[in-house]
Amino acid sequence: ILWRPFGFSGRLLKLESHSITESKSLIPVAWTSLTQMLLEAPGIFLLGQRKRFSTMPEIETHERETELFSPPSDVRGMTKLDRTAFKKTVNIPVLKVRKEIVSKLMRSLKRAALQRPGIRRVIEDPEDKESRLIMLDPYKIFTHDSFEKAELSVLERLNVSPQISKYNLELTYENFKSEEILRAVLPEGQDVTSGFSRIGHIAHLNLRDHQLPFKHLIGQVMIDKNPGITSAVNKINNIDNMYRNFQMEVLSGEQNMMTKVRENNYTYEFDFSKVYWNPRLSTEHSRITELLKPGDVLFDVFAGVGPFAIPVAKKNCTVFANDLNPESHKWLLYNCKLNKVDQKVKVFNLDGKDFLQGPVKEELMQLLGLSKERKPSVHVVMNLPAKAIEFLSAFKWLLDGQPCSSEFLPIVHCYSFSKDANPAEDVRQRAGAVLGISLEACSSVHLVRNVAPNKEMLCITFQIPASVLYKNQTRNPENHEDPPLKRQRTAEAFSDEKTQIASNT
Repeated sequence: ILWRPFGFSGRLLKLESHSITESKSLIPVAWTSLTQMLLEAPGIFLLGQRKRFSTMPEIETHERETELFSPPSDVRGMTKLDRTAFKKTVNIPVLKVRKEIVSKLMRSLKRAALQRPGIRRVIEDPEDKESRLIMLDPYKIFTHDSFEKAELSVLERLNVSPQISKYNLELTYENFKSEEILRAVLPEGQDVTSGFSRIGHIAHLNLRDHQLPFKHLIGQVMIDKNPGITSAVNKINNIDNMYRNFQMEVLSGEQNMMTKVRENNYTYEFDFSKVYWNPRLSTEHSRITELLKPGDVLFDVFAGVGPFAIPVAKKNCTVFANDLNPESHKWLLYNCKLNKVDQKVKVFNLDGKDFLQGPVKEELMQLLGLSKERKPSVHVVMNLPAKAIEFLSAFKWLLDGQPCSSEFLPIVHCYSFSKDANPAEDVRQRAGAVLGISLEACSSVHLVRNVAPNKEMLCITFQIPASVLYKNQTRNPENHEDPPLKRQRTAEAFSDEKTQIASNT
């Protein structure tokens, strides 16, 4: 309020308003040397004799206190949550109105009203039982001029004075958001964990090293601030074992890891500590499901608990789903029954390579041997980003006999991580190297998600050439034609949807 008359910049001076709740003045204080000058300035105002509620000056405010809703500074460094330490009193602008018009007025003041966790926007006037005080957002409303034209019009119509007053509001732990609490507790300038993956009642966090001393407090805050969350866990190693699960530590809450989730209108139940589940792949599960049509066939090599297999089976497709993890196999069977597709999904508990060279080979021999009119489209999903590309070698010379028409060859959706500057090209080259061919002109690469800084998860989609899939085809002159011409023919045989280069990188 006072910077401009004196030519000072609000960026250079920090003003602290000290609210005196007895019969003393509210004195803006910058530095001691400026106190007298400020007191002599025009526009300095005094509070009345009220204890909690007093009139504010109608002077435009140019600088706002950004830390208004920050917890007390003395919680910095807290490692064991003490909720009582988060008490704080702040000055909030309020509007005094007659109690009978409150509900009518609130509809017009949605923008201006205060919205904070656990705080009522309308309270009783401590000095007038016939009136109410509407809490206003201190970041939007400073004086009566802060109201929009439409809001002022409603106030005038309802005979409400736009004069802004202030109220000493007491904040507690319940009134702060999780991000505000953690930012106040963790060392200043450090990253704050406010996001997590939700798996039913479980909050799954990936804490960084500097956050580990505060891990139990962080876990409890996540439980407190997110309804329905009763357990918070932290991953303590990477997914690098054969079963695709990871060790986790329960930071706070219940030890129960048995959970139920809903994804894309399907229900899945499992023990989160023993299987792989990532809610951030929901969109990708839908994308692949939409590529298949009724009657198509899906081979899911690393099926987990069924997020690809079950939605595809619901489209009246035939599904062969496999997972090496016995727990995933168990819950895959259970979830197929739960979602009523157990008659359409054949479930296996094999290593990925054994699945491809066993059941997949047998089914492909039958499917590709059918007459042209009866041949379905065949898709193979390989969602094991850390290693799936290595399993592509299982397709080399997998089948015997005469190759089928190229339009019926299996379509592979293979997932991989990449830290390369050109992740799409990196995945193409690595997949092509395993197969011994170039995938440059006959594949699409889709960016699934950013996993970490400089690490992407991608899906490469391509049709397996007959020269790779069938034995003795490499000697066929047709397969030794000029490489550019061969790539052109392969590309033409590939449908527009599958050949469109979809890399969002």
